[in-house]
Amino acid sequence: MTKSNATIIEDATCTGCGCLCDDVALHVAGGRIVEAERACAVGQTWLLQETDLPGPTATVDGKPVEIDVALDRAAQILRAAKYPLVYGLGETTTDGQRAAVAVADKIGALLDLPTGDAHGPSGVTFHGVGEVTCTLGEVRNRGDLIVFWGANPVETHPRLFEKYLTPAGQFLPGGRTDRHVVVIDVQPTASSAAADCFLQIKPGRDFEALWTVRALAQGLALDAQQVETATGVSLAAWQDLLTRMQRANFGVLMYGHGLTATRGGYLNAEALSALTRDLNAHTRFTARSLRGRGNDAGAENVMTWQTGFPFAVNLAEGYPRFNPGEYAAEGALERREVDAALLVAVDPSEHLSAAALAHLKSIPTVSIDFRPTTMPSADIAFRTAIYGLQTPGTAYRMDDVPLPLRPALMSKYPSDVEVLQQLLMRLST
Repeated sequence: MTKSNATIIEDATCTGCGCLCDDVALHVAGGRIVEAERACAVGQTWLLQETDLPGPTATVDGKPVEIDVALDRAAQILRAAKYPLVYGLGETTTDGQRAAVAVADKIGALLDLPTGDAHGPSGVTFHGVGEVTCTLGEVRNRGDLIVFWGANPVETHPRLFEKYLTPAGQFLPGGRTDRHVVVIDVQPTASSAAADCFLQIKPGRDFEALWTVRALAQGLALDAQQVETATGVSLAAWQDLLTRMQRANFGVLMYGHGLTATRGGYLNAEALSALTRDLNAHTRFTARSLRGRGNDAGAENVMTWQTGFPFAVNLAEGYPRFNPGEYAAEGALERREVDAALLVAVDPSEHLSAAALAHLKSIPTVSIDFRPTTMPSADIAFRTAIYGLQTPGTAYRMDDVPLPLRPALMSKYPSDVEVLQQLLMRLST
């Protein structure tokens, strides 16, 4: 189908954020996407990015080489390492993630994801408390009370309101008017302005706030002054919120980095999951985390089904061991324990501390990425095609629903799956 000399690809999946909107129409002309209908601002930035930047497929010490030469050298580095690190995986397909896990298993590596410091606490919580979840489709069709905690979806996930909170649902014919939206955060945001109710808590007091609501749900008497001093919100406001929660037909707690990527994030996530469980004694209540990058949820799913754990896994003994405090990539790098690294579809400067980055630059590093500037100091660098735009595969929406990726463009670069599989073959011989 053509229009104005552009080929239109309907129902493409945008991997710009965790919403993975799969109703985008891409207009392709001259070997690039020139228009993305229905895409939000985040999606526009992702889908309309420059895809034909010049550069070699492979480099060794910054110099272009044949890809086989770079693969041989990368295999030598990783095979010789005593404690290698495999890090990233959030911006590739599930096939690429599985291949990266296989490489980590082969070399006995420390395997970690950038989500460990963001949504990682929810993965740890699952072991102790469990979780009550739902799909975004259920949010749209049933969710009459939506509570955003430590999240600003209007800016981070712009189409969340448009696709799931504003339209009429199967059991909510009035759409947005049938839903009550609450935002709980430490400061006003664009999302709090769009909500029906905003509770501004004190910074670093999420745990106290969640425990207050849990205590009220158990019928415990609380001192009003102590509650307001501890949380910054009056006891009456918390009681009103609990009443709304218990009377909801289908409530959803949606939380973001503001809850988990803070000191005590594991306790915050555990408290929220425990509150969700408590509320199910009165009504149907669920919890969902708002994932940032397009396939963060896929990375954790693949890690879990391949190793049993969602991040921070040590494979050095030939079997997976899980300990976020010891096996997190940032800590291992800061302690200078890692002696080689394989970076897969990640910009380490966005996630690691200065001390961790300093050690990373001092050790042999292999980078596999579609961005040519992610790791310019890498000893071995592979330029790959952009997942979703130039390569097919599968990605997981932030509600753990897998969706197919339909590439709109061709690429002269190999996929990261191909590079990882070729690397695994060399490591296996």
